[in-house]
Amino acid sequence: MQTSSGAKLDFGRVALLLVLLGVGWFFWDSPALWPLKLLVVMMHESGHALATLLAGGAVDRITLAANESGACLSRLPASMLAQVAVYSAGYVGSALAGAFLLLATFRFRLRRLMLFASCACLAAMGVLYAGDGFTLAFCLGTALVLGLAAKYLPDGGVDMLNLFLAAFTALYVVVDLRSDLWNGAARSVSDAALLADLTPVPSWAWAALWSFLSLTLLGLFARWSLRAARPEGLGSSLLSSRR
Repeated sequence: MQTSSGAKLDFGRVALLLVLLGVGWFFWDSPALWPLKLLVVMMHESGHALATLLAGGAVDRITLAANESGACLSRLPASMLAQVAVYSAGYVGSALAGAFLLLATFRFRLRRLMLFASCACLAAMGVLYAGDGFTLAFCLGTALVLGLAAKYLPDGGVDMLNLFLAAFTALYVVVDLRSDLWNGAARSVSDAALLADLTPVPSWAWAALWSFLSLTLLGLFARWSLRAARPEGLGSSLLSSRR
């Protein structure tokens, strides 16, 4: 399988990525996937928080709820551009998190570093900004699981875990954007509604823009990540690759 530029794609990785997307879709309502959904919600809120800090604002607290909702309460600069960036950073930030996880694992072989970095970031967000006990417990508990996985899983297991996290993050972003784009009730209380109040652009247009940007980023990073490389770790078994 080749890209338009002639670079070969690793068929094993492509097939496995599609399988994991299918597993996530088929078992979407399974309670077993609830922690992963909440993790993606935390990625979304962390995107808002990081954008706030980069824009010169201050983050007061982040809260998660068992019904998969979340909130990032912060003090934003008066600049409309800064506010647009912060409100947009949730969806786009989640997409970037999944995309970078995929790229760092399979193009740069930073599998364990990515899990350790995810562990550290999640723990830091929890300690610094968790607004209640549930959010703090989830962040620290999930960070512990990711840290243990990074330390004790074999290379192939880390590759598989990272690929599944990236695939599930991408799937959740798509489902979440579809809800905001087509469900008027959900869109009326989403980040898209905040931007519609701030700008003359309607909420559905913001959701459409986020969909385009998020899917484009995920597609580009997936294409870079799934090019064939020399066998290593998981690449020597399920994800065997050839030049």
